[in-house]
Amino acid sequence: MSFKSAPGTPPVKHNTPGQKLPSARGIRRACSKELYRTAKKLKVYISPELMKQAEELYYGKVIANLLWIGENRDNRKKLCEWWNADVSAEIAALWGVEVEPLQAAFKNAFGGYRL
Repeated sequence: MSFKSAPGTPPVKHNTPGQKLPSARGIRRACSKELYRTAKKLKVYISPELMKQAEELYYGKVIANLLWIGENRDNRKKLCEWWNADVSAEIAALWGVEVEPLQAAFKNAFGGYRL
């Protein structure tokens, strides 16, 4: 018995139910870029040590929720809401900034839209 597709049709992919999850390196780089852009939008100097601590915190939260984030990777609004609820307060405390401006800066940097 052959499982080949009909001529002219793309092959059926059985092993990939959705998109593959990103690698740990890709996640770490994305977290770093997102926090850098957020700090830039805040127009506040964040020391390299505090930036590194925030990256580790954010990376850990993303890894802990990787399946949910992978399922919602195309919904930036939902990802921003998750970030606001689960990540922003801890990073605001770490950086010594108010939560609301941090959330607005992240939304602008990550979502790509103005408030």
